[in-house]
Parts: sequence; C-alpha cells; structure tokens
Amino acid sequence: MKILITGAKGFVGKNLAANLENIRLGKNRTRPSLKIDEIFGYDMDSTPEELERYCREADFVFHLAGVNRPKDPEEFRTGNFGFSDTLLNTLKKEGNKAGVMLSSSVQASLSGRFAGSLYGESKLAGEELFFSYAKETGAPVYVYRFPNLFGKWCRPNYNSAVATFCNNIANELPITVNDPSVELDLLYIDDLVEEMLDLLEGKVHRCEYDGTEPVPCENGKYCYVPVTHHVALGEIVELLKKFHDQPSTLIVPEIPAGSFAKKLYSTYLSYLPEEKTIFDLKTNADDRGSFTELLKTVSGGQVSVNISKPGITKGQHWHNTKWEFFIVVKGHALIQERRIGSEEVREYEVSGDRIQAVMMLPGYTHNIINLSDTEELITVMWANEQFDQNHPDTFYEAV
Repeated sequence: MKILITGAKGFVGKNLAANLENIRLGKNRTRPSLKIDEIFGYDMDSTPEELERYCREADFVFHLAGVNRPKDPEEFRTGNFGFSDTLLNTLKKEGNKAGVMLSSSVQASLSGRFAGSLYGESKLAGEELFFSYAKETGAPVYVYRFPNLFGKWCRPNYNSAVATFCNNIANELPITVNDPSVELDLLYIDDLVEEMLDLLEGKVHRCEYDGTEPVPCENGKYCYVPVTHHVALGEIVELLKKFHDQPSTLIVPEIPAGSFAKKLYSTYLSYLPEEKTIFDLKTNADDRGSFTELLKTVSGGQVSVNISKPGITKGQHWHNTKWEFFIVVKGHALIQERRIGSEEVREYEVSGDRIQAVMMLPGYTHNIINLSDTEELITVMWANEQFDQNHPDTFYEAV
C-alpha cells in the first residue's frame, strides 16, 4: 500500500508519517495486516509534478494540509478549500478512486462559540467539497472533525494552548490563564494516529454531530476518534506545575493507563530543554556507603538505591506497616529477617549475577550484609510508601 500525506511536515503529518514508517520498516508488528510500501509526503515546498505522481500512485490519501492562523483571512479559503479542490481534481485527472481522509475541525459545526468562525466556514466548505467528490466519483471519503489537538511536536504559540503551556512551563516562561474553569475538548496525537491506522484497516468509527458532539452512528456521515478528554484549563496548569517540580520533589503524579495526565506528562517532557533532561539527586553518604532516593509516587511508594561498602551491615530495623523489596544488582549479599518476638532468622544469599527481589515484611526486623571484602554492594530498594520524616515507622532492632 502506498500512502499520500498532505501537510506531511505539520504536527499531525509528522506523527502519522513516523508511525507509518515504523510499520513499513517492520518496527511495529502490532498491525500485521497493514503492509506499507511507500509514504509520499506532500507539503508547501513540494512541486505540482510531485503531487500528480503521488495522486497517480497512492492507494490512500490523508489530507491534513490546512491553514490555522493566516495573516489574511482570505488564506482560510485558499488554504482550506483551494488546495483541497486541487488535490481532488488531481485525483480525478489521474483516475484514482483511492480512499481519502479529510482533517476538518469541530469549528465546522458553526455552533456555540464557533458560530460565524471564518476558519469554521472554510472547513465546512472543504467538507462539502469532499462529500460532493465522493458522490461524483464513488471514491470513499472519511471526514473527521478534530477538537483541540496536543502531543509531541505540536507547535507552541500557534493554535494549541496545551502546547504553549507545556513549552512555557518547561522553559520557565510565563503563561496566562484568564479563566481556569474553561474546559477544552482535547484529542491526543497518539489516539488520533491509532484511529488513522484503524481507518487503513477498515475499522473506522462513524458518527453524526449534535453541535460539536459526535454521536456514534454505524452509517454516520462523519468519522471521529472515540477517545477524547474534557479538561479544565486550571487542571492542566496544576498538572504541569507538578511535572515541572518533579526533579525537586521526586514525586511522579498519578498517571493511570489511558489517562489525560499520562498523555499530558509525555507531551510536557517533549518540550524540555537539553539542560533540564538531567538533574542531580540528593545522596546521603557516610563511612558505610550511601543512600539515594530516586523517585516517589503518590500511591505507589518510592524507589531508592543503597550502596554498601565491603563488609558493611545496613538495616537492623523493622516497620509496623511499611514493606519493601530489596533487589541486589551488583555485588554479593546476605539478607536476614526475623519476626519480632521470634528467634527464627530467615536468610537469603543473593548477588547481582542473578537478579532477585527479596521482600522485607511488616513486623520483621531485617538487614543486608555486604559479603565481599573488596566490592561495593548496590541494592535497588522499593518501599510501598514515601518516607515520612515525622512518622518514619522505623525502629532499631538487631536481627
């Protein structure tokens, strides 16, 4: 299959092209039915001759090219309608009835706050052009009305508040939020790309529209991406501030699978300048070795690394509720545990040659002994809760 992408250098185009390339090269094997032979990228610097060849050879067309913020409103018409007309006429000239996907906007509904939108009017005109083309040629047409988009490679200070907020907070620049309660309907780029791949596999999601809201309908006129997020501006900014502070707090906020927070965190990270992709960690060191907290989570505890010098014993304490995993990644160690009130000692000899996790149980005093006379012992430790200096739940008692 040969794929033509117009607007290939834009935000959506770059993400879609990169993922199609992964499939073409066999790097993404999650869609075995998709066989991509060639990807044609058309953009503003492409030639009419290239467009003709692409329209002649393409088996499917993703029409993503468009104008969002022109200097002259007339550019809405030429950019969002004029080139669409050129594309469809070129396909007709080449006798190519390949399926065509159109990237439109919810503003084309011209409802609510989008009433009278020149951009929306140009998008609506583009939609009608595509529906007329389908009726005339019999070629399949898939019209998507996208809400606000966000994700990696989105251009800040252009047409995405999320991209602007991510970029500015990551780079210590100011942001302006006039009304934190304003909600945005947001679509993440990876969810959009997955829908585009579904479309190529014939698994399109169809709908009709009630204002700006898609209403699923098996034979709907329009298409839509089923995963979107309604989020207030204030919530977005609050999350971004937590992401920004993570190197100092070490706390990774809740980011459940599929959540907006998870997608926003990935987006935010893509805007970090080079100097912010590395940061120091506080190490507590003494003559026994060192202990460094690596990261903390809101509900999943924390991870640390413990380095013990040769022959050193660490630990010799117990917890009421806290429990831990000790994972030796380098060196040779003996881990001992004894239940409080008992004389029976459990012993585990472990080393970095065979990575194992040993559980430190509540109510058991425990230690870890570096058995080497020459090598440092490196142990990764996970605790089920963050360390609370005011309530450490840690009590000395030798094993």
